[in-house]
Amino acid sequence: MQDKNKPDAAASVNNKDHAWIEKYPEHLNWEDRINIKPIYDLMENARSKYGDRPAFDFLGKKYKWGEMADMADRLARGLQTLGIGKNSKVGIFLPNCPMFIVAFYAITKIGATVVHYNPLYSIKELQHQIEDSHTDLMITADLKMLHDKMLEMLSATRLNQLIICPFTEMLPFPKSALFKILKGKELADIPNDDRHFPLEKVMSNSGKISPVDIDPYKDVALLQYTGGTTGVPKGAMLTHANIVANVTQCVEWCKQTPYGEGKMVGVLPFFHVFALTAVMNFSVYAGLEIVALPRFDLKQTLKLIHKHRPQIFPAVPAIYNAINNYAQIDKYDLTSIMFCISGGAPLPVEVKKDFEKRTGCVVVEGYGLTEAAPVICVNPTEGVNKAGSIGMPVQNTDVRLWDKDNPGTEVKPGERGELVAKGPQIMKGYWENEEATKSTIVNGYLRTGDIATMDEDGYFFIVDRIKDMIITNGYNVYPRNVEDAIYQHPSVEECIVAGLPDEDRGEIIKAWIKPKEGRKLAESDLRDFLKEHLSPMEMPRQIEIRDEPLPKTMIGKLSRKDIVAEELQKQAAE
Repeated sequence: MQDKNKPDAAASVNNKDHAWIEKYPEHLNWEDRINIKPIYDLMENARSKYGDRPAFDFLGKKYKWGEMADMADRLARGLQTLGIGKNSKVGIFLPNCPMFIVAFYAITKIGATVVHYNPLYSIKELQHQIEDSHTDLMITADLKMLHDKMLEMLSATRLNQLIICPFTEMLPFPKSALFKILKGKELADIPNDDRHFPLEKVMSNSGKISPVDIDPYKDVALLQYTGGTTGVPKGAMLTHANIVANVTQCVEWCKQTPYGEGKMVGVLPFFHVFALTAVMNFSVYAGLEIVALPRFDLKQTLKLIHKHRPQIFPAVPAIYNAINNYAQIDKYDLTSIMFCISGGAPLPVEVKKDFEKRTGCVVVEGYGLTEAAPVICVNPTEGVNKAGSIGMPVQNTDVRLWDKDNPGTEVKPGERGELVAKGPQIMKGYWENEEATKSTIVNGYLRTGDIATMDEDGYFFIVDRIKDMIITNGYNVYPRNVEDAIYQHPSVEECIVAGLPDEDRGEIIKAWIKPKEGRKLAESDLRDFLKEHLSPMEMPRQIEIRDEPLPKTMIGKLSRKDIVAEELQKQAAE
């Protein structure tokens, strides 16, 4: 009897009404079965096929795939010696660096579960996630900004062990020596006690682990925390099958993937699910060299691309937009880039066009959620790439549009509906939250909370999130429509549109805008421009033009939540 959780069962749907079938990329078959296996098999494949090929370039220090696999084996054995085994929860609290990949694959090889932690989290956020996930051991670095937070967690939470990675040892000479001299104050004083374990000591072994039986469909490889649509962050349980299926879907979708030869830009944070799949695991699967920075920096990223000539550059729209508007962009050669995968936020059409014109590459917008590991839809990297669209469903993924008020009932062709998805990458559920799981996964379909339409070719277009929709005087306004119109003005660099509470109208529309460097933008001129692009009900009631950049999340996407919270706080203080 076929396991109902297996991907080929999840994709067993009537596809006669799937418009994308006729327009699907020629090198793929939507119904092709995906080869599911434990995550660590991806690293074993990289070792056997690409062992002598470069795997990671970290600020000039290079690692090969064979080395990475050996390091993961030794860390896995060391973790077992510390008592970590099947279903143990192990946290990773690191910036982008080679040890992040080593830790991820070591933990999953022994059947334990990875829990990703954002280095910028507050103490309160860290406490909640450690307690909620049952994390007892954390892998971190000897940087003060990381270790000092974890030292506090040792006394404030259930966390009881830290493995300390020496940051300077990951750097090439002379950067390693110069860091100690010039930035020594950024290094933490590590206590010599039984709760701190030096990485070198943990990895001082043969690398021969005790065998572990892993069921890819049932065993949770990763607890990836997300705010979801509302409330306290929840842990999405992503199995080995979820993660392997999604990286397979992504790599095979990109026909031009330069297996064993190409270079990948690694500036998005690996602890975020988009970078986990589209950068880190994509590179392991295809044997690409990751050229990385600990965190995104505009000038350093441009230098990296100019010097290393990478072919693939996944990023969020705000990064592409920042590059488009950088005053000294002509100093850098970005023409090595073949294609870019944009995710994490809607990609404004003008941002896409400008970046493609500047680099000669193809920028494809994708779409996904943490709960889908994360990719659900992508535009083809070859063929019809529709600006403003999130593309078509990846292999084995059934996407439908439901009436948001009647889950399970599909809307008529051409109508707006809530995008729902079923496929091998959809999470097992939320960790210890059955109620949230039942409301999010209905009849096997993940409810995304996003309103979309589908055209006659099977391409989907996100209209907006249900929770972001503005209701003003009883009229539904979608912020993305207003933002897209504003971005068409040649002087606009960044914009966020949101609804604010109003006694008379329920909500009013406000737009926050940052002009391009060296450009002046008057509110009256913008309103005159928007009259041709928006209906009277969509016209922002308030427009605030700022000189400073608008607030962004850790991965660099514009943060509607933060700017609304800032506005409400300001109103309360008046």
